Amino acid sequence: MNAREQAQPWHGVLVATALPLREGRSGRLKVDFEGFAAHVAWLADSGCHGVTPNGSLGEYQTLSPKERARVVATAVEAAPEGFTVMPGVAAYGADEARRWAEQAAEAGASAVMLLPPNSYRADRRAVVAHYREVAAAGLPVVAYNNPIDTKVDLVPELLAELHGEGLIAGVKEFTGDVRRIYRIAELAPGLDVLCGADDVALELAVAGSPGWVAGYPNAFPRACVELWQAASSGDLAAALPLYRTLHPLLRWDSRTEFVQAIKLSMDLAGRYGGPCRQPRVPLTAEDERTVRQATEKALAEGLR
Repeated sequence: MNAREQAQPWHGVLVATALPLREGRSGRLKVDFEGFAAHVAWLADSGCHGVTPNGSLGEYQTLSPKERARVVATAVEAAPEGFTVMPGVAAYGADEARRWAEQAAEAGASAVMLLPPNSYRADRRAVVAHYREVAAAGLPVVAYNNPIDTKVDLVPELLAELHGEGLIAGVKEFTGDVRRIYRIAELAPGLDVLCGADDVALELAVAGSPGWVAGYPNAFPRACVELWQAASSGDLAAALPLYRTLHPLLRWDSRTEFVQAIKLSMDLAGRYGGPCRQPRVPLTAEDERTVRQATEKALAEGLR
């Protein structure tokens, strides 16, 4: 990681970590914290620049407060020096989100990632108030724009307002609209636009995005880092073949079943993915076959 990435820890490839769950004696799925710590350490050893635990891929909505806090502490403890831990602190409202940001700071995280209010279609005033409250916790805030799930779109004009007030340092852009990075750069110079959807990684890297909050490095960390670095440096001869091989998998990141798909790919790649907590149910036979074929093809081509 270069000096700029150390100063701005959301740069580089940050992995939205999947959470290993195993069946306990009661039959309920319990978090394997030891396995999660090993996974964080493995991602660091595989060349990734950081992790973003407690996102949707980490099934944070299904965790108890005790589990959610322990996930952050476990990630920080497992992270080597210079390896970013940027937890998701999403919540229904700003008071709860600020508490999670304060917990992240106490645990030693270097930044947080924040959605607009969950399950509430906030207007501009409510969004600004939400980010203002969480920013007061003191850690840098990377906004997360996912209007597909939240029904709140952090449009470029709103991001410029949040950045102008000093409330956010970056945004994870998940709309899949690769045109937005240019508009945001015009309206909010200095705001880092991170790639938030795996299946537009090459396009945003070429456009100058300094970071990728990614799902599929959980299964293919070295290949994803190689892809990002090649695309960011303009080496399309190296990036495009990787992208074409990975894209049938990367596009799952934008589907409802992305957690199940990524965990299945992890299992096939020799990394424990395991089951999901409800409301997620196993993939259909057809979807499982599709993910399996694409994963096995990538593995056969030597991607890891």
